[in-house]
Amino acid sequence: MAQTVQIRSIEHLTHDVLKIVAEKPDLLTYQSGQAADVSINKPGWETELRAFTFTSLQEDDFIEFNIKTYPSHHGVTEQLLSMQAGDELIIGDVFGDIHYKGEGIFIAGGAGITPFLAILKRLNTENNIGGNKLIFANKTKADIIREDYLGTLLGSNFINVLSDEQVSGYEHGFITEDIIKKQIEGHEYFYLCGPPPMMSAVEQHLVALGIPEDRIVKEGF
Repeated sequence: MAQTVQIRSIEHLTHDVLKIVAEKPDLLTYQSGQAADVSINKPGWETELRAFTFTSLQEDDFIEFNIKTYPSHHGVTEQLLSMQAGDELIIGDVFGDIHYKGEGIFIAGGAGITPFLAILKRLNTENNIGGNKLIFANKTKADIIREDYLGTLLGSNFINVLSDEQVSGYEHGFITEDIIKKQIEGHEYFYLCGPPPMMSAVEQHLVALGIPEDRIVKEGF
């Protein structure tokens, strides 16, 4: 059942990513990595649903989303740019196929990092980050969502790949078979989330590396 909640705060994480914190709906339950249908409680926008992943944890007394905005689309995310504390969101159904199965390599592109932010946050609260790794693809360094946080959490197991910029200490180009191969240690799970072309390319790399299908966990929307 959809519930209306007030926004507590909105801030920019990057030039085009918002962190939105809102009241937690009564009886809402979700697992780290899941998303919800969200719309804006504003005339003409109530039925414009978008899927946003929770970056808060189930036990938090609030909900949080990290949302990439696309002003040129003139859609929901453009509207979010003009919203403020006290405005309202409508939180609908919870869904999502990504859940943590065991230690492995998280491979994300852009806003595809959001389910992994929640999962890594959960693992950190359980002191269970272990040998998990993250390969994160973006256009430029300025596009990296929560870079400092992820760097603190993962250290040298945080690998950034930049397609449009060359920066010392960062991989340049796209996520290749070689980049993945360098990080593989033993039998690990592979968690994928990002734009469809990136996910398709990475899946082909994993197949070429002999990774069984049941070791690949990906978002299905």
